[in-house]
Amino acid sequence: MSLEGTTFIEHFEAYCPQWLAEAGDSVGLHIGTLNKKLDRVLVTLDVRPEVVAEAIEKQVDLIIAKHPPIFRPVKRLDTDDLQTKMYADLLKHDIAVFAAHTNMDIIENGLNDWFCERLEIQDTTYLTKTHTVGYKKLAVFVPVDCAANMRKVLGQAGAGLQGDYSNTSYSLIGTGRFTPGAGANPTLGTIGKEEAVQEAKIEVIFPETIEAKVIKAMLKAHPYEEPAYDVYQIENITKEYGLGRVGNLNKPISLKDFVKTVKDTFDLDGLRIVAEDENKLIQRVAICGGSGEKFFRDAIKKQADVYITGDVYYHTGHDMLTEGLSVIDPGHYIEQLCKPKLVELFNQWKKDYNWDITFIESKVNTNPFKFR
Repeated sequence: MSLEGTTFIEHFEAYCPQWLAEAGDSVGLHIGTLNKKLDRVLVTLDVRPEVVAEAIEKQVDLIIAKHPPIFRPVKRLDTDDLQTKMYADLLKHDIAVFAAHTNMDIIENGLNDWFCERLEIQDTTYLTKTHTVGYKKLAVFVPVDCAANMRKVLGQAGAGLQGDYSNTSYSLIGTGRFTPGAGANPTLGTIGKEEAVQEAKIEVIFPETIEAKVIKAMLKAHPYEEPAYDVYQIENITKEYGLGRVGNLNKPISLKDFVKTVKDTFDLDGLRIVAEDENKLIQRVAICGGSGEKFFRDAIKKQADVYITGDVYYHTGHDMLTEGLSVIDPGHYIEQLCKPKLVELFNQWKKDYNWDITFIESKVNTNPFKFR
């Protein structure tokens, strides 16, 4: 089955929604249109002129990027500037660019979770809370013989997720009564005559962020032209999201040995360390991909022995030493892990939904730094 760009992004947004991004983060569609069929999608960390050349050569229709290509406002469209020419080349070849930045850092089964998976950090929780999402309950009334399909549709829309359980619901059987008026087109009953129908009341909960999606799915599946339903705000369930992760290694290890593990895991030529004693034992590890130095005090509050993050500023390094926190700075480029992991995820969707599409991992190294 060929795939519309809007359909693919609908799946991607369900997994990695824009509302999870930090305030002011430039996520979403940056260049081009999603109103087209997709044959080939390229996944990259950065959108650089070399990556655009790769995309053109491989005839891709869409680039999914971790880092937004237009990070700062573009004041002039001067194509003598290589960065600006890159945007023109993308438009010329009808290549759209869609970015997921801090929302990819926050989501469950996202970049920071993949880091923990590689480093065998277990029992994780977020490092810094960013969002608290409330829950709502939908109660909808349908004929009994339509109840099974309605429960299925609501589950597919994302309702009924509770902890490690999916498709949770509650049903109550009762009698629905109505009298179709002039102009009505009733699924059941006769104009002007009172009708009594055995109905199921189905109740499901869902995060408030997907309310529109759940209601739309319910209305589409409902057999009545005037469905009866209620939506309630519930107060006893919320879900929290946050940047970074903190968890535990299986057993204590010296900081020196753990540094080697980090280097080997991410295939690094070098990294930076902020530490008084490299021989000290560590077990509780905090990590935040990208430039997460401003969260180092959260790592201390979460009782981390060591904090892994990139782009540590000189004076912040002094503050970290003063606070007694050991820090490993592997650089920003370890975020390239998003490329193989997203391609793996997209290929699973391709299999699940029988999509006719090719997902490509960019082979361009966009790390601006080299070690000598």
